[in-house]
This record gives sequence, structure tokens and C-alpha cells, in this order.
Amino acid sequence: MNIARIICAGVLMLAGGAAAQDGGKAIQKTTISLGTATPGGGFPLYGNAFAEVLNEADPTLSIEPRNTKGSTENIPLLEAGQLDIALSTGEPAYEAFAGIGRPRTNLKILTAMYSSPGMFVVRADSPYKSIRDLAGKPVAFGARGSGLVILSRYVLDGLGLKQDEDFQSVYLDRAGDGPAMVQDGRVAALWGAGIGWPGFATMAASPGGARFNQGQAWISQAADRAGRQLSKPERINQFGRLMELYPGARKSAR
Repeated sequence: MNIARIICAGVLMLAGGAAAQDGGKAIQKTTISLGTATPGGGFPLYGNAFAEVLNEADPTLSIEPRNTKGSTENIPLLEAGQLDIALSTGEPAYEAFAGIGRPRTNLKILTAMYSSPGMFVVRADSPYKSIRDLAGKPVAFGARGSGLVILSRYVLDGLGLKQDEDFQSVYLDRAGDGPAMVQDGRVAALWGAGIGWPGFATMAASPGGARFNQGQAWISQAADRAGRQLSKPERINQFGRLMELYPGARKSAR
């Protein structure tokens, strides 16, 4: 059984009550609400593609993506029955299942999505060469309800940094607003995560280019170095696989 059939089966189980409402009479379409996140982020992009594929795989389904504030809103909306299925990053889901800061949830995981390596992106001409260089500077950590905000707290805590104390934290109403704020200087950097994340793609494609940071490894955009692979240090190779998604990306280390 392929992944589309597995997911379709799970979705039908979630929607079983709605599908049987009319006394056993066949229903042409079963509508399923899918919670994503704010426009311009990775979840709407993924959710739209997810719905398109599954709707094509099963013509009796009509999965309808719905913009929300993100992971931290999707979980309580699911619990309240206001969404049928929803997307969530790992950190908010972990806290919900573990009962951290809230009661344990009885929600179920339908399927995994994709890995989400977190990084900061800055303008290519930015003077900031490491995460600690951004201390005290305005940094956009993502949309207010996004799980990326929780991910960044975990990452920074591991580095001995406090998100709202060591940085001028900026939280967005829409994930898509972040790249423009970096480009015009309102913030020094944008935090994001996920392969092919729209904010990273926008920054990498901007006329001035962009650099990405996770720990001490940096990736610089340069059209004349597109596709160049570095063999040392080892961590750069990992970034190379990610940056292949961004045209004109080049890898470098501090």
C-alpha cells in the first residue's frame, strides 16, 4: 500500500461520521478541513500540494486547506473539533503529547511530513557571521503561532541563549512578511526551517543574495558558484544537500 492510499484511509477514518450521515446513501464528496499556517510559510505550500495529491488519489475526498496561525493554533483547533486534520512541527506536538505546559493530548499522528533543519538567513552583505553576532539585534523568529518559534527557543537554549532576552525578538503576523523585513533592514535576520521553505527561497533569489547560518556553518549565494560542492568540513556537505534547492547557492564556513 503506497503512502497516498495509507493517508487516504486515515482521512476517511477521521471523516467516517460525515460520510455516513445520509442513512447509508452514497455521498459524492467528503469534505476534510486541513489546518496549515499563515500565508507565505512552508505549511500552506505543503498543505496545498498535500491536498492536491490526495484529492486526485481519491475522488471521493475534498481536502480543503485552511490558513491558521500555525502549529500552536492547529493543535487546540483539532482538540476542539474545529479542524479535521492539521499540520504541526515536532516541538509543539511533542509538548502536547508529553503534557508540557498543558494537559496531555489524545490526538493521533497520521503521517510524518519532512525534516525541518532550522537556520537564520541574513542579507549577503550582512556583517553578521555567527548566531552570537546577532545577539542584541532585531531578529524575526517567524509567525506568532508558528512551531518554528518554539524550535528556535530549543536551539538557542542549547547554545546558552535566550530568545527574548538576548535578541530583539520580532514575531510576525504573516510568515511571508519576513524576507522583506530582512532586505530593507528592519530586522537583521530571519529564522526559518524546512527544506524548500518559502522564506529561504525568497531571500536566496533576491538581487542582493543571502547567507544562511546554523551554528558556525554559513551558505552564501553567488550565481557564479552554483552547484559547487565542498568536502571540508563535514558539516558543510550536509548544508550542500539543502542548498541545492536554492539556485545560485554556494557553501562556506566561517
